[in-house]
Amino acid sequence: MIYVAGSLNTDLCIETPVMPKEGETITGKGFIANCGGKGANQAASAAKLGGKVAMCGVVGNDSLGENSITNLQKFGVDVAHIRKCDAAPTGTAVIVITNGNNRIILDKGANALLTRSDIDDFLKNARKGDIYLTQLENPIDVIGYGLKIAKEKGLFTILNPAPANKDISEFFAYVDLITPNETELELFGGKEELFAAGINKIVTTLGARGYEIADRTGAKIYPCIKVAAIDTTAAGDTLCGGLAVGLSERMSLENACAFGSKAASIACTRKGAQQSIPYRKELL
Repeated sequence: MIYVAGSLNTDLCIETPVMPKEGETITGKGFIANCGGKGANQAASAAKLGGKVAMCGVVGNDSLGENSITNLQKFGVDVAHIRKCDAAPTGTAVIVITNGNNRIILDKGANALLTRSDIDDFLKNARKGDIYLTQLENPIDVIGYGLKIAKEKGLFTILNPAPANKDISEFFAYVDLITPNETELELFGGKEELFAAGINKIVTTLGARGYEIADRTGAKIYPCIKVAAIDTTAAGDTLCGGLAVGLSERMSLENACAFGSKAASIACTRKGAQQSIPYRKELL
């Protein structure tokens, strides 16, 4: 079983040839609104790629939240632990795409209301050997608590440390595998700092160059499949979800990363977040 604790957002995406300057209005194209959020994206990826997945998170008691839940259900995600609340709207991300690369502005909304009680209820039936996957778009103390509880129950814990926040560092002792990009890796002090904090495996995503797998004995860079990228919005999340599926099927870390990387390459050739993620049959 793959347990994903994290964020659910509605993504509002638009393409533009250049970023507008201060006070400038320019014409874009290709506007779409779709379901996103790092947690939901990774849960969708894991489910579409063949994993048995449950998700924990919080949405507003609004149409955007209902749509987020329905969309995950469509992919086969267990949504019983996604809580609706009246205190905040569903999280929203505004995504501006320029030349195939994205810039994101996020309002956390209901994602900020995830609690330790949510985590306790979510993991009450988790078993040793299950996979726990989480990110940093919810309160850091709650995300850290989730890692601690999952680790104590014997789950294999994966942290995607995005958006980067150094406050999560105190919980690194509960992380089996971390998946930063190059910027996030630098912010946390590099591989040696992560190893010193208790993390044993590091998978660093390198964009179009692929990814690096590192442990205390060394590191190796693996190339990804080259594609004509049109939208990289959910590429990292797709890799994380695919990686979790591979590990849940007892693949080696190398094979699990290759599985997730191939799915991420496909996602880069499509617009949007969750709808860009391939199903397992497409990947095979």
